[in-house]
Amino acid sequence: MRRFEDRIVMITGAAHGIGLGIAERLAGEGAAVAVADVDAAAGERAAVRLAAGGTQAVAVTCDVTSGESVAAAVAAVVARFGRLDVLVNNAGGGLNLPDLDELTDDDWHRQIDVTLMGVVRCVRAATPHLTRSPHGGNVVTVGSINGLAPFGSVAYSAAKAGLRNLTENLASRCAADGVRFNLVAPGTIRTRAWDDQPDSLDRIASTIPLGRIGRPDDIAAAVAFLASGDAAWITGVTLPVDGGALLNAGRVFRDSAARTR
Repeated sequence: MRRFEDRIVMITGAAHGIGLGIAERLAGEGAAVAVADVDAAAGERAAVRLAAGGTQAVAVTCDVTSGESVAAAVAAVVARFGRLDVLVNNAGGGLNLPDLDELTDDDWHRQIDVTLMGVVRCVRAATPHLTRSPHGGNVVTVGSINGLAPFGSVAYSAAKAGLRNLTENLASRCAADGVRFNLVAPGTIRTRAWDDQPDSLDRIASTIPLGRIGRPDDIAAAVAFLASGDAAWITGVTLPVDGGALLNAGRVFRDSAARTR
């Protein structure tokens, strides 16, 4: 399929993991891709990798905790390609934070800054350009099933939960301007963050109805659908991509809580 022919796509956090998987998928469907990442060297490597496959690709340094950095990154993409059609908000992972009773105000602010406010900054900078897209602007944000059910990691989960409401509000507000907003909520995905925790992945896989840990390409497929014309009449939705993990959310949370007592 070439659903993204003549589409300009900017993906935050695209140098590694889920973001890179999304970049590869959209590039394979014809998109010109801007790899936006705080890791400039890794972003350059990812862009070179995409370009080797025949894709128009550029790396832009983007720190989503800085409004100036985000604005500069969006401006660089528009200067390079002439416009922006699709924004994928992928940057914003979980920080290594303590449990609730030990969380400081600063811990909360840091998590919300990168996960929730990072998306706000990107949307704020990109929306004026998305409204001018000849194809209709599109925003897909990568959230988490942690924002939909009690899986623990309270600060991370609360920040991800905010993304759902933000997406719904933006979808309503920007529909008249032809810009769609949707959210993909991944379950556990095999990325480098889990490299030193194979036993944990095995345990998690045993709780997932479809019997395996997710892969970046599982999320990339969902993002590609929501960002494409196939979803032209879909806006404001949250799509869990979790192998059925939400079906067992209550039991998983209770088991996890019991192990920490």
